Amino acid sequence: MTQLETDGVPRKLGRRRDHTRDAEILDAALEVLAETGYDGMTIDMVAARAKAGKATVYRRWASKGDLVVDAIACMKKNDIDLDNLPDTGTLRGDLVAMIRPHAIQDGEKKLQVMAGITSMLARDPQLVDAVTAAIVEPRASLNRVFMRRAIERGEISPDTDVDTISMIMPSMTAYRVLILQKPVDREFLLSLIDGVVLPAVGLKA
Repeated sequence: MTQLETDGVPRKLGRRRDHTRDAEILDAALEVLAETGYDGMTIDMVAARAKAGKATVYRRWASKGDLVVDAIACMKKNDIDLDNLPDTGTLRGDLVAMIRPHAIQDGEKKLQVMAGITSMLARDPQLVDAVTAAIVEPRASLNRVFMRRAIERGEISPDTDVDTISMIMPSMTAYRVLILQKPVDREFLLSLIDGVVLPAVGLKA
């Protein structure tokens, strides 16, 4: 008797998981999450949005929490390419060069997702790490690159608190969207650069 048989009854081999729909399902999860929030979201809603069978989603993710964590982590794949950033020769020029319509829209979508999972953050430390990596860290890491360049060329002081100042724009943008419920536009981002970030590093706009 083979290991695949028990009491004379052949045991079926498990079906291989099909991961070809994962990206579509994760995108659908983010859309539903941004619209309904975590508490209102269901796996059935995600399956319907992705036009996937419910069984397909349930086989891949055992719980709604698992699906959300993977969806948030997936957002990192669309992060800014740190190897191909603008280099204008000035800190202000670099920061302004990153104000693009697509980047603004992407940032607002991420913050809407963050708003949708607020109720879950206190209950799941793993999700906090995923949110930080996907929403906060990409923009902060970009700002750190620009500021370190500015230090290297002597534009700003080497004593500049790079880590703290790099968090200013992501934090104030999040506050504007989540608390004030106002859109993020070019004018607002320029006001942060010229009125907050540059003075914080000792520069004038």
